[in-house]
Amino acid sequence: MAQKRTALTSEEKSTLDQLLEPILEPAVFHLGSEDHHVKRYDKRQQMYGGEGTVYLLQMFEEGELVNNRIGAFMVLPTSGDSCGFHTHGTRNEQEIYLVMSGKGEYLEKDEWESPARSYPIQKGNLTTVRGEAFHAVQNTGDEPLVIFVITTNEPDDSSSK
Repeated sequence: MAQKRTALTSEEKSTLDQLLEPILEPAVFHLGSEDHHVKRYDKRQQMYGGEGTVYLLQMFEEGELVNNRIGAFMVLPTSGDSCGFHTHGTRNEQEIYLVMSGKGEYLEKDEWESPARSYPIQKGNLTTVRGEAFHAVQNTGDEPLVIFVITTNEPDDSSSK
């Protein structure tokens, strides 16, 4: 399912920056590159069928990371905002979430029709998903849920033979 990415207006960007100011200062110190902050802000409405709005602060240009597709902060600003169930297996990827701030619920299931397993998450928690499994996340707290997301390519099975 293609996801529509919308650039933020300058007013939305300013509001988001103010919301994140007490939580984090997104900066990258990348060997061989100029130090920088957010490369691109994306806004997603009902991301993967979820509720509300999710913001992605893309910290790297496409192709800048070795073996990774995404290194971004995912921000679910208010209680109830969510990223719906999705899989990375069709793209041969693994995804890691590191909770930076807030409280939420992480859900996973083995197949689309499978029952979901639910885990409360908070600052410092780490989740992973790989293969054809599905996962989702929802803000359940009174403050923004901020997660650092790393999406990495799974190893090619032929390289281990």
